[in-house]
Parts: sequence; structure tokens; C-alpha cells
Amino acid sequence: MPRDLPLGNGVMLVNFDGCYQLRDLYWPRVGEDNHTAGHPFRFGVWVAGAFRWVSDAGWQRSLDYQRDTLVTDVHLAHPDLQLSLACRDIVDFHENLYLRRIAVRNLASAPREVRLFFTQDFHIAAHAVGDSAYYEPERRAVFHYKGLHWFMINCAKEHDGQWELGIDQWAVGIKEGLGLEGTWRDAEDGQLSGHAVAQGSVDSTVALQLQVPAGGEAIGWYWIAAGADFREVTRINRMVRERGPGTFLHRTDYYWRLWVAKEAEPLAALPAPLCHCYRRSLLIMRTQVDNGGAILAANDYDVARYYNDTYSYMWPRDGALAAAAFTDTGHREASRRFFEFCHQVITPEGYLLHKYNPDGSLASSWLGWYYHNEKELPVQEDETALVLWALWRHFQHFRDVEFIKPLFRGLIVRAANWMLAFRDVNGLPLPSWDLWEERQGISAWTVGAVWGGLQAAGHFAAAFGEFALAEGYYRAAAEMRTAAERHLWVPEIGCFARLLTPTPEGGYIADHTVESSLIGLWYFGMFPADDPRMAHAMQAIRRQLWVNTPVGGIARYQDDLYGRVPADYAGLPGNPWFVCTLWLAQWYIAIARTTEELAPALELLHWAATHALPSGVMPEQANPFTGAPLSVSPLTWSHATYILAAREYLAKVHGEKRYTDSQPMEQGCEG
Repeated sequence: MPRDLPLGNGVMLVNFDGCYQLRDLYWPRVGEDNHTAGHPFRFGVWVAGAFRWVSDAGWQRSLDYQRDTLVTDVHLAHPDLQLSLACRDIVDFHENLYLRRIAVRNLASAPREVRLFFTQDFHIAAHAVGDSAYYEPERRAVFHYKGLHWFMINCAKEHDGQWELGIDQWAVGIKEGLGLEGTWRDAEDGQLSGHAVAQGSVDSTVALQLQVPAGGEAIGWYWIAAGADFREVTRINRMVRERGPGTFLHRTDYYWRLWVAKEAEPLAALPAPLCHCYRRSLLIMRTQVDNGGAILAANDYDVARYYNDTYSYMWPRDGALAAAAFTDTGHREASRRFFEFCHQVITPEGYLLHKYNPDGSLASSWLGWYYHNEKELPVQEDETALVLWALWRHFQHFRDVEFIKPLFRGLIVRAANWMLAFRDVNGLPLPSWDLWEERQGISAWTVGAVWGGLQAAGHFAAAFGEFALAEGYYRAAAEMRTAAERHLWVPEIGCFARLLTPTPEGGYIADHTVESSLIGLWYFGMFPADDPRMAHAMQAIRRQLWVNTPVGGIARYQDDLYGRVPADYAGLPGNPWFVCTLWLAQWYIAIARTTEELAPALELLHWAATHALPSGVMPEQANPFTGAPLSVSPLTWSHATYILAAREYLAKVHGEKRYTDSQPMEQGCEG
């Protein structure tokens, strides 16, 4: 199930599914230690002897955010209960605090008591072995803990601006064993047992009882504080008690409005729906960033149910492209921390491995050290190259020399020297895994990315006065382009090969499959976007990879089998991907000479915006028959590509030159 509403502050991340159930709670690192393991924290309502979980049929749900901020705007209504609920959720921008405001409106003609039930199905540190939970009467709160992970759950009622703290009912008990489902079942009669302590595999349920006048409204609050010990979580709870929960909601609202409006450039050239989607994408992308520097690919834990693994990793490629989006929008802090992270994890030899955990340790991988009876590096070379490409883009934008200084030898030169050495006799990169992690060879995308990385290294070396290094990197890039023209371009089909496989005789076997990632040959600067050969390739992508259903969009490549749903795919290349569709938009933008020629790009930007979830969350893929999200959501890469495409559209409208890697830094002074 997609994650419709992510909320985070770079330390804590919570995700809600489409039924408004809290499904993921990451802390103290985004993407690491999901303390729910994907299990739902249920939310239920009892009134007049009737009980309904908000996941039940019969609820009318609207899940969105308030405009330009990371505060949810959730509306729930149930005609049978004669109730409506308006909810606001936040993760405080500074404290380890998740908080919800619930406004309950009584649509009946008589006053009624409404009981709100909240369940906590913790699997602390992603498993339930050794968890403990207890009710504490002094604070009228429930605690869950294991080791250095503590969670305090509390509630409050609001009366005329005054707060009454404490839960009204509670139950702590065993789950997932001994035939017991959990205390959430205890809630369904509207009355909790009051059992006060349990250990092992445990859950808890708390209730808040509100008196709601006829046709009127009552306000309740619910929160979870996280910390390393009892003292830390009670400190946060005390702040909420003393300042009032509304203080934290309002300050978080203002913080994200300030953050997302950081750019100086006007967005008026974007149609209003696209401008809204742009800012929403930027906010959603920020929720997927750990303050330690890792930019996570996706934190939708449901994928673990199918593969026993997740997307909660830092892929250097995805991270580099997201860092470029942060750079273009003026958010240097997230991109700087990402580059520092890469500096810390790069190998002494100069390459970045497949993917990393948020703490910098090596993540799980399906790329091996052994292939075709020989040792090989389990790398995708584009991941190393694109970090340099994005870092140069960052330096062009901010010119933060003192930030770059410690990265020059340890990251830039180290990576560039490895790319310099990791070439074949023709000057092309040696085989590595492609960006989809499916094929081993010399992919067109990787060739373009490595060219961009070498150019960036040359620009850095020249800027720092290391002219011999710069000359070597520029020469290697020039040789790579010549080799790409000779071996990747296939005149017989009027297109570039997507992959070259070396033969024992010293030649290559070319894979002629049309693939969307051919964009890498022009996007990173190797060829002009309007090169006739690139035009042929991009037109082939539009012609052969467009999904000819009412959904539309661009597939990754011909006959892509990944993520297919049970249906008749006859005549379809595969599922539409947000990234691939937006790549085509970026090409239309790059070649446009007039405002009218930007129309096809604008249509594709609209496609991405309209096929996102109502909350603005963009998944990896869409169902080609229904448009429903497929695979993980949100996918950081999808949102980053939307932001990059929108920035390029704005630059073209305003007549600005986009940051490219073929442009060295200007030197010297005038006057």
C-alpha cells in the first residue's frame, strides 16, 4: 500500500497509508530502525454504541497536506456515525515528536460522548522480541521501550484554549502469539481493560473521551515522543504540557512554509497546479533525507513483505540527482551533507559501492564480486560519476570554496582517478552494472554519466590550479566521446545502442533495445540535446515507449517485465515510470526555442502531477490500465526529476542558461 502522507524532520519520519493509518515510524535515522515494521497503528471511533476503525469501509476520506507545508489536512466522515473528523498531523521540525490534532464534529441533534482510540503496534528496532510497555499513572501516559529506544504516548483535550492532559482509558497486552491479536481488539466494544504492563511481543491502545455538543465540535490531541531514555521522552512531554500542543503544530507549519519558499526566483511561469506540485515535491523529498547526509530512495516498508528488503537505502545515483534538485532550489544544506556522506563512504580506490545504510555502513546488495568466472567490482560506475557531476553543479551555484576544499583530494580527485583508470582500450568505461541493476556491460547512460563526472573533475582541478590533472580528465572525456560516437551510435537503426557487451576479440555486441535512459548521453553534457542523432533517439523513445492506454506515460524500455500487473500487455512496452516520462519532458525543454515549443514538456509535467496521489506523492511506476501507484511511494527520484524538469522549464521561459558540466568556472576579476 502506498504511503500517502510522509512527515519528517530529518531525524524522525512517519508515514500514513491511504486509510490514514500510521504505518512507519523511523527514528533516530530516516530509513533506519522502522519501529512499526510496517504494522498499522490503528485509529478508531466509538459513539452511541457503534465502533469503526478509520480503515473500515463506509468512511469518506480526504488525505492531503495544508498548502506549502508539512502539516496534513485530513478529513474523515462517516454518515452512519453522524460524525466528521478534521485532523492535522506533524512531526515537529525540531523535537522528536509526532503530534495529531483531531477536531470531532457531531452531526447529530443531541450531545454525545465520542471516544477516540489509538493503537500502538510497536516492533521496536524492527522486531518485537523483548519489547516492554506499561501505563504510568502520574503522567496518565503509556510508555514503550527497548534498549535505547523509548516512546511515550499521551493525549489531551482542549477546552477554550486550556489543556487537560492524560489518556482516559488504556490497555497493554500481548500480540502475535498465544492466539492473541492485540489490545486493538479490546477497543471494539468502546471500553479498554486497563491492563497496565506487558513484555515480549506487546502492543497498547489508549482512548480519549470527548463530550461533543449537538452540531458542535470538540478538540483532542494525541502524540508520540521518542528518545533514548525515560528522561528524554518525559522532557518532550513536559514541553507539550507547558506550551500546549498547538504551539508545536503552529511552529512546524511556519517552519516548512519558510523553508519551501527559500528560492528567490518567481514560479509564476509555472501553471498553478504545477507550482503547487513543485513545492509539494520539494517538501516530500525533504522527508526522505536523513540529517546525517543520506538521501534515501524510498521509505515505503510494504515492499519488504514481497522481497524481505526495502528501498530505505542511499543509492549514490538517486542521491546525486536529488542533491542536484536541492541545489537548483537553493537548499544547500541537504546537498552539502550528502556530499560529505559520500566523502566518508567512498573506498580508498575511488569508487562508491551499490548502496549504503543511513549510518554509512554498506547496505544489502545483489551485485556480486564474481561474474563470468572472474572477479569484478560490484559497482554501477554512474553512481560514482554522478556525485562529481552534482557536486560541480553545487559549486557553480554556491561557489562555497571552503566547503569544497576538504573534498577535493579525498572525493573529487580520488573518484576521478579511478574513472580515469577504469576504461578500456577504446576509452570507454569498463563494464559495470546499468542504472536498473539488471545488465552488466557498457550502458549508454553510464557513458554519459562518466563523461559528465570527468568533465566536472576537470573543472574542479582547473579551478584549484591543478592544470595537469585537469588536462588528463578533459582528455579522457574527449576520448570517451569519440569512442561513444564510434561504438554506441548505430547508423543502421538510426539510434544509439543502450548497452555494449565486450567480446573476446576486442569488439562489442550492441543491444539495440530502445531505452529511455539514452537521455544520459545528452543530459550530462556529452552531446547537445539537439544533435540530430540525439533527436532520432529521443523520438524513438517517444514513439516506441509511450504506453498507449488512457494512462499514458513512458516505460523504461521495450518489453520491460518489472512490476507488471496481471493483465494483457499486448502492444505495451511496460509500465509508465514517472522518471522516464519526465526525462522526455526535459528533452523537450532543452531543445525548445520558443514558448510554443515548450508545450509538449508542459503536457508531461501535467501528466506527472495528475498521476500523483491526491496528496502529491509520486510513486515509482503507475498501473498502465488504472493509473494506480505501483512499487514504492513516494520515490525520491520521481520527485527530484519533477523538480529538475520544472527548474529547467522556468530557466528556459526566463531565458536563463541551465547549469551544465561543459562550462568551467569563470576566473579572474574585471576592472
